Amino acid sequence: MNTPFTNELQKTVRRFMEMPKGLQMPMLSYAIGNVVRYVGTTGVRFELMTEREVVVALPNRKKVQNHIKQIHAGAMILLAETASGMVVGMNVSDTCVPVIKTIKADFVKRSQGAMRATARLTDEQIQLIRETEKGETTVEVHVVDAEGKEPVLVQAVWAWIPKQRPAKEPVEPTTTK
Repeated sequence: MNTPFTNELQKTVRRFMEMPKGLQMPMLSYAIGNVVRYVGTTGVRFELMTEREVVVALPNRKKVQNHIKQIHAGAMILLAETASGMVVGMNVSDTCVPVIKTIKADFVKRSQGAMRATARLTDEQIQLIRETEKGETTVEVHVVDAEGKEPVLVQAVWAWIPKQRPAKEPVEPTTTK
C-alpha cells in the first residue's frame, strides 16, 4: 500500500498549524527566521505554506529599502528565493537537500510599497521531486507589490541531491618496480 508522503518540514509546519489561528503564521515566520537567519533579519513573513504553494511577504521598511525608498532588488530576490525554496522543501525527501541552481529576475517596473511572492508547484513537479533521488525543476514565482503589479518576473531553478554523497570505491595503491 502506498503511504502518503511526509517529510520533517511538513511535520513542523503541521505542528504550527495546530496553534491558535492568530499565532500560526507569526510563529512559523519567527521559527523559520531563526533557522534561516537572513530571512529573519529582513523580516520576511510567511502567509501560506503548503506542499503546493508558499506565499511570503515583506513590508516596505527602512532596513530593506533602496535609495528611492522602495524594497531593494536584493530583498525582492530573497522573497522569491524563499517562497520557491520552501515549496520545494515541502516536497523533497528527508534524505535529500534542496539547493538553488539559478534565479533569473527581470525588473520590469518600479515597485510600490510592500511585496508578496507566491511560488506554486504543479502535480508533475511534486511527483518528480518526491519520487527521484536527484533532479531539478523550474519554479515560477509571482512577485507583486502593494498595487498588485508584478514589478519583477522571476524563475528559480531548484535542484535536490542526496545529503550523503555516495562512498567512493577504495583505490588500490600501485607499486612501482
